[in-house]
Amino acid sequence: MKHTKMQQIGLERIYRLFELAEQEMKNPKRSKRYIKLAIEIGKKTRVRFPSELKEKFCKKCNSFLNKTNSETKKTETMKIIKCKDCGFERKTGLKPKQ
Repeated sequence: MKHTKMQQIGLERIYRLFELAEQEMKNPKRSKRYIKLAIEIGKKTRVRFPSELKEKFCKKCNSFLNKTNSETKKTETMKIIKCKDCGFERKTGLKPKQ
């Protein structure tokens, strides 16, 4: 996928904000703020979040997810990540065939 110069800069800033959010796990408010800023940058530059970053934050409360504040379950085809702060579950992977 080809990105414009603005999208490339936006993607670099998103990755940097996620690094800062990971470093600030002792201060959850600041970590949430970094995630919110990354989401805003993604919207303004019209960049899609890479799948590895989508699994690192809660879509509902914007908290950075790590091993202490999230639970991960793996089924045959799906990965379910549950936020312990708000209870939101994010399901990634292939949906089971019916």
